Amino acid sequence: MPPSTTTVSTTMSRRQVLEALSGLLLAMFCSMMTMTVVGTSLPIIVPDLGGTQTAYTWVITMTLLTTAISTPIWGKLADLLNRKVLILIALTIFVLASAGAGLSQNVETLIIFRALQGIGGGGLQSMSQILMADIISPRERGRYMGLMAGVMAVGMVGGPLLGGLLTDTIGWRWNFYVGVPLGIIAFIVLMKTLRISQMHEGKVRIDYLGIVLLSVAAGFLLVWVSNVSDYGWVSWETLYMVGIAIVATIMFIIVERKVSEPLIPLPMFRNRTFTLAVLASVSIGVAMFGTSVYLAQYMQIARGFGPTVAGLLTVPMAAGMLGASTVIGQIVSRTGIWKRYLVLGGVLLVAGSSLLSTLTMSTPLWLVGVYMFLLGAGTGMTMQNLVLVVQNSANPSQMGVASSGVNFFRSVGGTTGVAVMGSVLAASMTHQMQSRTAEIGRAIADLGAEGRAIAKQLAAGTLPTTRDMPGSIAVIVEDVAANAISHAFLVGVPLAVMSLVAICFLPNIPLTTLTTIDRLREKRAVRDHAGSDQATDTALASSGSTASVDPEAPDRRA
Repeated sequence: MPPSTTTVSTTMSRRQVLEALSGLLLAMFCSMMTMTVVGTSLPIIVPDLGGTQTAYTWVITMTLLTTAISTPIWGKLADLLNRKVLILIALTIFVLASAGAGLSQNVETLIIFRALQGIGGGGLQSMSQILMADIISPRERGRYMGLMAGVMAVGMVGGPLLGGLLTDTIGWRWNFYVGVPLGIIAFIVLMKTLRISQMHEGKVRIDYLGIVLLSVAAGFLLVWVSNVSDYGWVSWETLYMVGIAIVATIMFIIVERKVSEPLIPLPMFRNRTFTLAVLASVSIGVAMFGTSVYLAQYMQIARGFGPTVAGLLTVPMAAGMLGASTVIGQIVSRTGIWKRYLVLGGVLLVAGSSLLSTLTMSTPLWLVGVYMFLLGAGTGMTMQNLVLVVQNSANPSQMGVASSGVNFFRSVGGTTGVAVMGSVLAASMTHQMQSRTAEIGRAIADLGAEGRAIAKQLAAGTLPTTRDMPGSIAVIVEDVAANAISHAFLVGVPLAVMSLVAICFLPNIPLTTLTTIDRLREKRAVRDHAGSDQATDTALASSGSTASVDPEAPDRRA
């Protein structure tokens, strides 16, 4: 046995479970809003704060980076400390960081507060799903998957729509302020409704060295991926960043093999379900974060729409995600069958990713909507189901690290995907701009002073707002942007194929009707019973009566 285990108990009624679930869903919504609310507004926010295309990528990447790094940390803490306290701490960090981001006066400050938002958001994502497993069994959870998917769909697509509306009406700073009241409401609801107590056995040991090494490894790797287009794949920056990431990863593995309470227990990877779910989750992260971010750029730069309209045009993705998750969740709860729907979701992920990589500035909007719907449906069928099957097969005493492990690699996939897509987009735009220098020069020369201002903006790498440009130069920039964004979407295609293959090999294990709490109680009862048996046998052996027990006497081991 490990030196520290956790037993969870609860006296929550069905009504209290539903009340607590509303708080958990609101917390998850806050986390999703953090990732997506600025999606349609960044083309306005970043230039307003004096940022460039690199800064644009960092505002998104930094949040995903800190979310990815903090997720397994929150998960491990959930197995060691009070889960209710942890989710309230995460909400507090989120609210304070949201307020700070809204007050930012330059892009560097904004990036710092977005990093803190990611730490809080990582806690909200991890703790919400872990606490759901405490109060709802895997078999019953399908009934609520529509609610979870609805929250994620509204956060993923409704977030950019809300952000665009706020930017167009009262200012972009409310993209961040809006998270403050939502976080406070979630805090109050969880404080009043969540009745979870935990009893700890043994001394709590936290793997601080593992936390540092994981942060260094993931941080340097993602920083390198985010900026590799600036210094090249073969350079001294690449050498030392990748080198540090590799060394930190090796040291992390060594430490995790030796410590009593590892941050990510390596034996979990012997569990086929966990390992394959991790591989499949990588593409989900790219589908969730990368497409929502760069679809916003496509709608605004390549098609010339404003933030609000751009957000509305991404509704088909939310509709696909919500509809597929709701329908499939109900079917899974009624029948207990899940494997075939995960495979279908993987197929739709491949189809949606492939079709989005064909976008041009003249692709009919209804066809773009179909592509987004397919990708959304694939995401809705796979995202929560992957967490579900992992929680169904995981050791209940390691539910925190198992659940957060899937979320961690999904976040890493999303972070890496956004960074790689940003690098591909920037490189493609630069190459195309250079190849069309003469054409652009003629268009700018005809515009006089306005043309010179636009040329300066393009030369600085600042994102252009094509709807405010004269038609002669806007059509060139829109064509270049559409081609560059379609190239960026190609990044998701091989990852989607990898996810489909991993899903196909997932073991088809039936869903249990026990919650994590029930499974922990059952495990504790079995352990106590075994201990009682051993004590009885020892007593009988010491009295020399193991071979002559009175058959009429009551069985003390029953």
